[in-house]
Amino acid sequence: MTGVASPAAAALTLLQLAGTPDGPLGSETGFLGDAFYILGLAFAAAAVAAAGAFGYRWYFRERPPRGLTVLVGLSAVVLYLNTAKLSDIALGSGSDDLFLPGNVLFNLGALAAATVAAPVGAQLGDTLAANTSAFSGARELEGDVGRVVRSVGRVISVTLPEEIQDMDEYDPVADATKESLAGKTLLFPRRLTVAELRERLVARLREDYGVGHVDVDLTEDGDVEYLAVGSRLAGIGPTLAPGGVAVAVRGDPSLDASPGDTVQVWHAADDGPARVLTGELRATTDEVATLAVDETDVDRLDATQSYRLVTLPVDPGVERQFAALLRTVEETMGVVSVAETDSGAHATVGDLATTVVAVRPQSGPVEAIPARSRRLSAGDTLYVIARPDELRRLERTVGATAGTASDD
Repeated sequence: MTGVASPAAAALTLLQLAGTPDGPLGSETGFLGDAFYILGLAFAAAAVAAAGAFGYRWYFRERPPRGLTVLVGLSAVVLYLNTAKLSDIALGSGSDDLFLPGNVLFNLGALAAATVAAPVGAQLGDTLAANTSAFSGARELEGDVGRVVRSVGRVISVTLPEEIQDMDEYDPVADATKESLAGKTLLFPRRLTVAELRERLVARLREDYGVGHVDVDLTEDGDVEYLAVGSRLAGIGPTLAPGGVAVAVRGDPSLDASPGDTVQVWHAADDGPARVLTGELRATTDEVATLAVDETDVDRLDATQSYRLVTLPVDPGVERQFAALLRTVEETMGVVSVAETDSGAHATVGDLATTVVAVRPQSGPVEAIPARSRRLSAGDTLYVIARPDELRRLERTVGATAGTASDD
């Protein structure tokens, strides 16, 4: 409360020093006394406006609105005049001379002087706040402010390019959606950093236009340099291993069976139960179960026959858990080959601004979760998890693309 009350208390003190013992309206002080009284009120308005501008600049890091500073300065003068008059009424003096011509002119002159002095004080307070920030860590402050997208007005306008690319590792978005996005201007709040603006732009495209994945590059001014969109792959097909197929069979798995469990398929034969094949449970609907099996085993199943499914006591595959996690995030898995450099020197894994999950050297086994100090060599294949725009930057940094794998 001290920091808020101090400017007001200082203003009241200045007004009291500028006034006379005969009352705030100056009816008994003469013309010269009223003039000094009005100057004191103007000085107090300037002081309060300067304090308000200083606080506004310090908190919001921008110039305060002119109307706001004038209102702050006037409010201090009006508050004092009203308080002084109410005190006179309470003490039984000056209660019947409020609307005398001299008092009315005095009040109007005081308000006019405060209106003129408040912007001057606000300018001084704003300049003082800017200089204070410059002398107390201005270089670091300017670095942070420089990364904020600069805009004119109360919003940031982002115009999408006329040509929107498709993301190679994802299904293409419908042409009608891309046509509706081409050249569209989207509005966002002010004072956003480039990273915050990118997040909001991606969220807007996903929520309002049903886009599954967005790959976008923004300049420091918030302009879109590159934009590509893709649909999120859905269903079982993208998660099947090479040589695997999904089939639906009539069978009732155990109650505790869940997608990813390994199950055995049994059927009743003349000489007793016989095992048909082993597969992976993917989904269940009533008495119909969807299994992922090897394509060479599909002919063993009969669509008209009902089977018995037995869940094996094994942990779900790590690859299934990994695929399930990638479905819920922006990142995808990409494969990048390290190219030869002129100097022959390469960075380490820790120098890359992305997650490297494995490295396959030209000769030797795959190194899973390599150490950050592991130095890269020409011909190394990197398996990384990153956003599509980060993958593109990594490809430009270390070499050419060997391939990509979608997150589904």
